[in-house]
Amino acid sequence: MNQAKLRVRTQSFLDRHLSGESIDYRQIIALFFPILIDQAFIVSLSLMNTAMISSSGVAAISAVNMIDSLNIFLISVFVAVSTGGTVVVAQYKGNGNDLMVSKAAASSVTSVSLLALCISLFIIIFHQPALTILFGGASSDVFANAKIYLVGSSISYVGIAVVEAVCGALRGIGKTRASLALSLFMNFSYVLLNLLLINGFHMGVHGMVIAVNVSRYLAAACAIIFLVRMDTNLHVQIRDMFRLQAGMLKRILFVGLPFATEQMFFNGGKIITQTFIVSLGTYAIATNAISASFAGLSQIPASALSITLITVVGQCMGRRNIEDARKFTKSFLWLASFSFVIMGLIILPLFGPLVSLFHPPEEIVDDIFTIVLINLIAQVPLWAISFIMPSALRAAGDSKFTSATAMLSMWLFRIVLGYILGIVLHFGIIGVWLAMNCEWGVRGAIFLWRFTGKKWYRHRLID
Repeated sequence: MNQAKLRVRTQSFLDRHLSGESIDYRQIIALFFPILIDQAFIVSLSLMNTAMISSSGVAAISAVNMIDSLNIFLISVFVAVSTGGTVVVAQYKGNGNDLMVSKAAASSVTSVSLLALCISLFIIIFHQPALTILFGGASSDVFANAKIYLVGSSISYVGIAVVEAVCGALRGIGKTRASLALSLFMNFSYVLLNLLLINGFHMGVHGMVIAVNVSRYLAAACAIIFLVRMDTNLHVQIRDMFRLQAGMLKRILFVGLPFATEQMFFNGGKIITQTFIVSLGTYAIATNAISASFAGLSQIPASALSITLITVVGQCMGRRNIEDARKFTKSFLWLASFSFVIMGLIILPLFGPLVSLFHPPEEIVDDIFTIVLINLIAQVPLWAISFIMPSALRAAGDSKFTSATAMLSMWLFRIVLGYILGIVLHFGIIGVWLAMNCEWGVRGAIFLWRFTGKKWYRHRLID
């Protein structure tokens, strides 16, 4: 009897908060769980890779962390454009226009791949001056490892661009299981190759470079084969990916370009923050890298909710159902904040065993714990409004306001405040992280204000 009551109450709760005219809770759960598994796998593998490369010494982990901040900056540009593809595909799916869904998917793959190729060639040609400007203050052994890792990583950009574009299109039509399979294949093969080359053959950063290229291009080949031969929903043909359709490209870039610009400024700001950290020494770089791994671990469910919401709100807006879009956004905000409470209760008791995976010097363990504790507390009220909310606004086509807000808050608060707290006031790496948490609150408050108005949903992205 009690079980029956619990089941009825659970279903009533799900119907009230996660069901509407556009989509119901069963469809949302089917969307969410593959993305959750994907995010958990990606973060876990990132944590494992950081732990593996740490066995090659503090110089290796510091170099990989520095270049990964630059990689994230560059990769985020074409991932942002693929998000534009996801939004357009989702809105056409909600609108019921299957022909335009196919065209949007093909255009997304084409545009993202070309952009990634241009970025890759630029970095390969100008890697030396870029490294000197950004990380010239690093020690010689860190700098040498960074050079190898940057050039090797940039070669792989086209591979991951194809995978991201295909996965984005699949998420747009709700096929998150297929996008999960592609992502798992790419990341699982990456970790296996890292185990073999770093731990088995002791190749250090060289081994990581080989692993990232092989895994990404194998996954890209599988993504194209799936899209052309196996998928029955998108109906994409190879020749479609060699045509630049101006109208479709314009729609994708309407969402993608402001987001790409935002990501460039946002991650560019993080790179500038990284230069503060470099000036604090190799131990500070290692502290930042390990703390970032813990942050990524705690954000797994919330990040999955943020990605899921793009498809959910996108399909709501395709039907022009504003009420559903508002309802789902509010529900996802509460779910994300609750997820941080749960993750904090899991991570804190396991801090000791988890941090030991990275083999950190004893001198930095206390700083790592302090940063992890502060971040876990700050994420509960601040992360969702700062990252879940812009997913909803962007899915409705409100990309320019969202991107402008994120860029301004990043540069006016995180960078300036990070420098004041970390360098001027000598709080060090802890001050840099405190500034980041403060910036979340400022940005989130602006997004909440925007959401209470009407302008965010008045954009007409599709016909």
